[in-house]
Amino acid sequence: QVQLVESGGGLVQAGGSLRLSCAASGRTFRRYAMGWFRQAPGKEREFVAVINWSSSSTSYPDSVKDRFTISRDNAKNMVYLQMNSLKPEDTALYYCAAASSLSRPIGVTEYKYWGQGTQVTVSS
Repeated sequence: QVQLVESGGGLVQAGGSLRLSCAASGRTFRRYAMGWFRQAPGKEREFVAVINWSSSSTSYPDSVKDRFTISRDNAKNMVYLQMNSLKPEDTALYYCAAASSLSRPIGVTEYKYWGQGTQVTVSS
């Protein structure tokens, strides 16, 4: 069982930066691939970033590549999403999620545990 709590969202101007954090409970945290997803009003939840259990591999969609960076600290049970050069289209509710996988899953249905989300709003 893994419980996830996101923090760090807020209102930022276009071009600015935010760092999201995800605190995970449970002694098996290091066994999970960790992902970030987002969902804007009226849209489906979409993949943003994933990191494997050992931090040796990450993946991003083209929409955020070179702007967002995912990282994790297994000793602290934490996952982070550094977001730079933010755009108004990045506005969404951002979710942290955990998948029982040794790879880098990108599908919503591959993730078993989800946080409640943290709101990111980017003004133009």
